[in-house]
Amino acid sequence: MHTANLTRSETAARSAAVTVRDYRVDLDLSAAADQSVPSFATTTTVTFDATGTRTWLDFLGLAVDSVTVNGQQVPVDYDGARLTLSGLAASNVVVVRATGAYSRSGEGLHRFLDPVDGSTYLYTQYEPADARRVFACFEQPDMKAPFTFAVTAPAGWEVVSNRPAATVEAQGASQRVEFSPTLPISTYLTAIAAGPYHRVESSWARDELTVPLGVLCRASLAGYLDADTILTVTRQGLDFFAEHFGYPYPWGKYDQVFVPEYNLGAMENPGLVTFTESYVFRGAATAAQYEARANTILHEMAHMWFGDLVTMVWWDDLWLKESFADYMGALASAEATEWTEAWVAFANRRKAWAYSQDQLPTTHPIVADITDLEAAKLNFDGITYAKGASVLKQLVAYVGRDAFFAGARRYFRTHAFGNTTLADLLTELSTESGRDLAGWARAWLQTSGMSTLTLDGAELVQTDPRPHRLAIGLYDFDDAGELVRRDRVELDIVAERTPVDLAPAPLRLLNDGDLTYAKVRLDTESLDTVQRSLDRVTDSLARGLIWSALWNATRDGELAVDRYLRMARDFAPSEPNTALLSAVLANASFAIGHYLPDQARQLWRGEWLESCWTTLASAEPGSGAQLAWARATATAATTDAGRAGEIRAILDGRAPAPEGLALDPDLRWALWTALAATGRADATELDAELAGDDTASGRTAHRRALAARPDPRVKAAAWTAALTDTALTNDHLDAVIAGFRAAEHRELIARFDAEYFANLRTVWDQRSIELARRIVLGMFPAADSLDDVDRWLAANTDAPGALRRLVIEQRDHLARALRVRAIGRRDGSSR
Repeated sequence: MHTANLTRSETAARSAAVTVRDYRVDLDLSAAADQSVPSFATTTTVTFDATGTRTWLDFLGLAVDSVTVNGQQVPVDYDGARLTLSGLAASNVVVVRATGAYSRSGEGLHRFLDPVDGSTYLYTQYEPADARRVFACFEQPDMKAPFTFAVTAPAGWEVVSNRPAATVEAQGASQRVEFSPTLPISTYLTAIAAGPYHRVESSWARDELTVPLGVLCRASLAGYLDADTILTVTRQGLDFFAEHFGYPYPWGKYDQVFVPEYNLGAMENPGLVTFTESYVFRGAATAAQYEARANTILHEMAHMWFGDLVTMVWWDDLWLKESFADYMGALASAEATEWTEAWVAFANRRKAWAYSQDQLPTTHPIVADITDLEAAKLNFDGITYAKGASVLKQLVAYVGRDAFFAGARRYFRTHAFGNTTLADLLTELSTESGRDLAGWARAWLQTSGMSTLTLDGAELVQTDPRPHRLAIGLYDFDDAGELVRRDRVELDIVAERTPVDLAPAPLRLLNDGDLTYAKVRLDTESLDTVQRSLDRVTDSLARGLIWSALWNATRDGELAVDRYLRMARDFAPSEPNTALLSAVLANASFAIGHYLPDQARQLWRGEWLESCWTTLASAEPGSGAQLAWARATATAATTDAGRAGEIRAILDGRAPAPEGLALDPDLRWALWTALAATGRADATELDAELAGDDTASGRTAHRRALAARPDPRVKAAAWTAALTDTALTNDHLDAVIAGFRAAEHRELIARFDAEYFANLRTVWDQRSIELARRIVLGMFPAADSLDDVDRWLAANTDAPGALRRLVIEQRDHLARALRVRAIGRRDGSSR
């Protein structure tokens, strides 16, 4: 194992022997705007106590130039990841002068050149362990300390960190900004952003506390930044958490910066939250997109307490922050903002992520066994986030809302600025609720897998039995012909079979209200009712649960793919909730591409394109539904050229777009990519489109469209670029991979299958885990058999565990697709 991959046992031993007092970090970024300069000077001064004479600091950079221990310069003992310190005293001051590298992968200190105006932007992203790419440190979450950052940057730049600037000193063409010391935080939560960012300021106040607010983005995106909307959600969230958490916001200011080429949705750096700039909408956006952004804002805000104020000891308890933030994001959205149906999107989309993850052979308990950093990197998954949040929702119902929040308040007061494990949280919740939660934790937090709930006559049956509190909704038609809930039965179940006394009803919906975490199946009569009348169900959460049940049954091969697609075709056009609509459209497209046998796939590609095209034409002008159907049309047109002529005419201006539909740059690129993938657009035309949108997003989309062309030479070039071009940024790598896979074209790319497996270990060894993961997942062959992947797994039992996990998961996805296709061929029910 490379020394960069820290283990749980060695970091536990280090924190037992070392107590950090404080850090001072000086970064010289004055030459950052010169793209020919690949590096920056970084100096760390760290004060700590030690019980032994030897330890190490973590640093991933170009060089360690000098090390001073207690005033004495010592030889540099550095292996490229660990800087060994020896001759330590009881109390120590260590100064490390080093050279760091600007990142192009979104890990560490990322540098971006804006093609619109030539401006350079910097930002950091560290979780779980990339602060060491910027400064030497003890890179583990349980070694908290105050940090003082000083940054030298070009004059005129906006320079921000976790805390407000204490001093700003002009130095000719540069400026030196020193920030106020932070409160004790983990290394992965420190942050810097610098560049000519556009900034909007405001404030939030409650009682004696006033918090300065800032919203930042690139200058070239300033015209698209709806800062007022973002600030409204921010204030609503701060109000909500102030009321419910009973612990004043502790981090002074609250800046939110939208950054380019970002690997995540957002990151909860205290006082300086970073977001993907895809949340700055360049064109029209659906209500679902605004709702998702609000949820993310509130998710990150909840982390200011869950994760930042109180932090897990090690990544085993990652759920202590992510599950809570996911739950709180939905709760605050539903109760404090205009997005009152946030739980609908959670039930249908967020939990779909969890259900998929929980059925993989690599599934794990919410409280996971994370032995090292590579394992930690892969555990930011549907189990840790969405399943954990689902289980917390159950816990609130189990202990009572008042007791739950009282326990959270005790947790904050008791462990502020410290580190915790599961036991610490359970102690506080048990104290407030009067319940022994050990059994609940074993069943839900420390056990993997999920139950599937079905009705069998007068019994409710669950696989993988565990305790559930759930409801069964009985739906019937009212006088207006709408399907409404007539009655609801709530019950607790533990055993595999539980007798239930239910009155007859056309639709009996298990887990009505989404009280528990489980897959549900519709009984035969209910399924027939849904197939005839899904659009008559008036309650959006009930529709979300029904769509979820239909999709899970399709993925599991229990509902014919053709039947699901017919319901999507028939009922999606009338779905008013754009989050549900977007999910159904995405699932239908995925089902056609992955779950249908070849002949049925070709037929449904054409039929689905026609359905999307027709619905687009009839959708309400300017509505979110119209935009969703336009995007679905572009996706469908990627694999079927039946409407290529009409699409080209719209793009060329020879025919009008549907009334009310704004052909913003992102939608135009989606349509051009569809034409390219079907061989109806060439490089010259794509270059001309780029000339009209020479932005960061435009350049990325241009790469994707070029790689989508169905030409053997194009695919070979894309393959080579993805595997060997280390100059590609994270976003550009994604674009090349997406273009390579566009419309699949197995006749052109199957020849790379063997090469993919031959290169896996080299890619993993030579790329950062973030970029390697993208290649491993994105280029995995959609083959017609499991033979190649099974041979690789058998021959590579000694491969790194994180790499094997990714390959095993991709194998399982492929096996599921092959299994569902085989069922369709056998039953003749796929078309």
